[in-house]
Amino acid sequence: MNVVWTEHALQSLVAIEDYIAMDDPAVAVVFIDRLIRRTDILMNQPRVGRMVPEVPGRELRELIEGNYRIVYRLNESTVEILTVFEAHKSFQID
Repeated sequence: MNVVWTEHALQSLVAIEDYIAMDDPAVAVVFIDRLIRRTDILMNQPRVGRMVPEVPGRELRELIEGNYRIVYRLNESTVEILTVFEAHKSFQID
């Protein structure tokens, strides 16, 4: 399975990196790499993440990495990363 990051998800990563970089740019780069690497498991185990509890029946799944949620959707041959956000926030569909 291919893992594809949406533009929104990539923008989320940039915002997270910018925020962390205000305190420590090196830590920001390492953490963003950690978030990206967390999704590597989806290539072989796309159903490993739990269903997103805020949107039952929507077939959205998520991985947790540290204090962040990585929300994704399965398609026939791809895993589409939709967004990344702090775990204390609820997922909201735009």
